[in-house]
Formats: sequence, C-alpha cells, structure tokens
Amino acid sequence: MAYQGQTDIVSGEQYRYALTNFRIAHEKVEEQRVQLQEQEKQVALLRARIALLEGTNQNSHLGVSKLGGNSVDDFSIKNAASGLERQINRWAADVTRAPPVPFNTIRQAALTDVFDDDPPELGPNAPNATGIQIQNLLRHAVSKTIAEGIVNCLIVTDSPEANIQLTRIHEHIFSRDATVAAVWRRQTFTAAVESCSEDMSRFFLSEHMPNLTKVLGLDTNAKGTAASGIYLVLEAAYEFSRMLHGAPSSSGGSVDAFYRAFVPDVAIAMNPRQIELVKRCHKTERGELDRVGATVFPGLVKVSRGPQGPNGVSTEDVQTVVRRAQVICECALMGTGVVSPGVGMGPGVMGVSPPPSAPPSVSPQPYAHPHGGY
Repeated sequence: MAYQGQTDIVSGEQYRYALTNFRIAHEKVEEQRVQLQEQEKQVALLRARIALLEGTNQNSHLGVSKLGGNSVDDFSIKNAASGLERQINRWAADVTRAPPVPFNTIRQAALTDVFDDDPPELGPNAPNATGIQIQNLLRHAVSKTIAEGIVNCLIVTDSPEANIQLTRIHEHIFSRDATVAAVWRRQTFTAAVESCSEDMSRFFLSEHMPNLTKVLGLDTNAKGTAASGIYLVLEAAYEFSRMLHGAPSSSGGSVDAFYRAFVPDVAIAMNPRQIELVKRCHKTERGELDRVGATVFPGLVKVSRGPQGPNGVSTEDVQTVVRRAQVICECALMGTGVVSPGVGMGPGVMGVSPPPSAPPSVSPQPYAHPHGGY
C-alpha cells in the first residue's frame, strides 16, 4: 500500500506575505544587534577613559592595593581592618604594661579626650583605674582619632587645612554625581603623600587626643618608649585609609561608593546592626539593656547614592555597614571593678546622648574641623 503524504498548500499571496514579514523581522534583529555592538564599544571606551583618568590601567602605586589587587572589596577591607585593630590593641597593651604615669592620671586624660573636654565626674568612692580599663580607653581614644582624623578626612597633602578643603570638595561633588566624585577622588590620590609624616601624626594627636598626648609624652621626640609606638599605628591607619579611598571599589558591583568610619560613644545603648561585642555581655544575654563601655575599633560604612527619583535626581545616600564597630560593654568593664553605678561612667550620671558620629541610622556626619571651620 503506497503512503500518501499530506501537503499544506498556501496561496502565493500568503507565502509572499509571510516571507516579507520574516525578512522585516530579520532586518530588525540585525539592526538591534548592530546597535548593541555599538553600545558595547561605547561602554568599553568609557571604561577605558575612566581607567586612564584613575590610573588603574597601569601598575601604579595607587592602582595596586596593599593586598595585591587593583580594587578593594568588603572581604579585603575586613582583613585589613583586623590587622590594624590588632596593632592598636598591641600598642594599648604595651602602654598599660609600662605606663609612664599612674593609671588614674591616664584614665582622667582618656576620659577628657573621649568626652571632648567634658568628662564625667568621678565620685569620691570611685575605684582606682585598672589595666583593662586603661587598655580599652586607650583603644577608644585611638579609634576615635583614626576615624575622625584619618579615614573621614582625605589625607592628600601635609597641610591639614588643604586636606579639610579637599574633603569638603569631594562631598560637594559626590552630592551631585557619584561617578565623577569617584574618579576625582582616586585621581586626587595619585598625588597623595606617600606616608604619614611625624608632623601630621602629631597634628592628629594634638587635635583628637591632646590630654593623652601630654600625659603619655607623645608630643616629644622620645624614641623607644611604649607610648611612642603610636606613630607606627597612625602610619598603618593612613595606609588603611589610602587603600579605602585610593583604589576602586568592587564591593556590591558599585565603583562609585566611598567609605566612612564611625565610633559609637561611651555609654550609648548598643545597636546590634552597628556593634559587635568583643567580650560576652551578660546583660544582653539576659535580654536586658546594656551600653557601650568602650569602642576598641571603628565601624565602617559604605556610602553610595540612592536610586534616582521621578525627577531624575538621586535620593538620600545609602549607607551599608561593611564592618561593625568592635566594642566592649559596660557590664564587662564593671565585672573587672572598673565602673559601678553612680561612681563611674554610667549614663545616668553623665546624661550622655548618642554621638553625631554614629546615630541609630548609622549616618556618619561630614568631617568637621575641631575648631568649627574648614
């Protein structure tokens, strides 16, 4: 039995109509492909131009970070921060083991610096300062110095006034166009000083921890003392800041963000989104409210522009916590006999309010000169 196949027969008009539509569709696809290729070329040219402006298309000292790459991400930042944190702790421990003046003198100077020349009154029954208190107060003072003086201010020259002006210019550009600000910032850092000079370090110390500078003898040229190791700490902090601001960020797929540090102040309520405890907090484990005893290393936030609104203008800045501030709570200090209610650093005695450097929304304020000007 022969197989009789079925054939679909269409009119010539229908065939020509389908063929014409197919040809038109094919031409449209080809046109779109050419347009996409052209867009890719333009994007590649733009990226190459940005890389040329930044200097990241070459193995320059700026493009290659301390970690051996051409960009920094959240993981590399956390690793570098951990190294700096250990260096701060080592310096504080060395000073505590060989204090140049009595512990009580160091405690009073540290509290004066931590509370911006308005320290809490210690009651007549206040216990003598102990090593753990001194070590953590020193770490808090240095953390505050690094955050406010080095990370949150673009250190490009040996002139503090020029650096403050450059920081203000960057904030203005960033508020208008984050991409332009990123290129400007990294291009500016190609001309940054290679290291933090002793004069710059003394400026940071005199501005942010003047009382400790005096009692520890940091304003002298004495070498070989435990306290003099602070200059190596500040040099490492400058390298850390330079890594943050000088290399493109590959974090979160955004190269336009920049970083700021924040230091939760003594006696404010602890916010787990901003704070990581370095010691167990018995109050927190019981569900009770506890407060910050000392910040032993600043937290870091990544600042980027928000999505564009209906009018094409970006909304408020978006701030993402990259590394939470490392703190020790009040109850951990109280357990060592350092602080007790009514005689030490309790918030009820001082009436301390949350500091501008780390409000509940983690919104670090623009760097302000200690004397109120730029």
